[in-house]
Amino acid sequence: MITVENLSKSFPGNGSPVLALRDVNVDVDAGALYGVVGPAGSGKSTLARCVALQERPDRGTVRLDGLNTATLDGRRLREIRRQVGVVDAKSELHAERTIAGNIAAPLEQLGLDGPQRKSRVGAMLDLVGLTQRAAQRPSELTPGQRRRVAVARALAAGPAVLLADDPTAGIGHEETGAVLTVLDRARAELGVTLLVTTPDAGVVRRVCDDVAVLEEGSLVEQGKVLDLVTDPASRTAQALLPAIETSRAQSARYDRAVDVVLIGFATVGALLPEAAGRFDVELATIGGGLTRVGDTPVARFRVGVRGQQADAALAWIAERGGHVTHTARGPQGVAA
Repeated sequence: MITVENLSKSFPGNGSPVLALRDVNVDVDAGALYGVVGPAGSGKSTLARCVALQERPDRGTVRLDGLNTATLDGRRLREIRRQVGVVDAKSELHAERTIAGNIAAPLEQLGLDGPQRKSRVGAMLDLVGLTQRAAQRPSELTPGQRRRVAVARALAAGPAVLLADDPTAGIGHEETGAVLTVLDRARAELGVTLLVTTPDAGVVRRVCDDVAVLEEGSLVEQGKVLDLVTDPASRTAQALLPAIETSRAQSARYDRAVDVVLIGFATVGALLPEAAGRFDVELATIGGGLTRVGDTPVARFRVGVRGQQADAALAWIAERGGHVTHTARGPQGVAA
């Protein structure tokens, strides 16, 4: 478990310090895949370096499994650092070594014997899907494949925590999915706790359980991704849910228009049709769409509603897990 308490960090600037982090508090459960999202300059990488014990904060505490890392120095600090693997867009591979040799490098530093190294390297190659590339050089791989090798190398020594700082930077869209799949497998198969920083909300949508949103060094939102998307005012919902583009004329055809967020296979597929039949009302999808958060389907629809039992139908939807926001009236009220 990672606990960040009231963390602040500044760097020298022109005339006055630049405050990179401002009293940030984050809790990452053991085995979680936790995303920290924000634009460039928001403090994501600084937070990652503080958690990796590469930077000391000005104020505040980083705890790893309850251990106050601010009290560590010398040999003990180096020991704890080895429990935290780090991979980022700047992670360079050794050009003269094979892929297997790159992954073996940290194991050689630990003094593992040949058979142990070979076994561990084989397991890491399998994890990142590059067993057939073991004897090749980094120059023979694509950027996405090289990033997967960097992840394998960071995981080789068996860290409890992996910090992936903008792991999809500089990688084409077609290879991004493979890198994210490797991170998800590391969590699922190795039990590693992952902290992933990214400016791309799509990374959070695809693999993260929890998210923290940073802006100008301050934490502005955090929580379970699936909880946050149910709040249309949350930054996470605005970034992850399908956009709604509905004209005034479309909404005006109905008694009212509502926005509905539906989560889960059964809810997305059945809740609106069942409500329409049960209460004899018309529920027409006039905007929005479908997406996925991890493996979970999520829909945000603008729904045109018509019928005498409309209120009862919408209440029934809400009672069964739909998240209903009353947005606009049709011709009988204020048009959309």
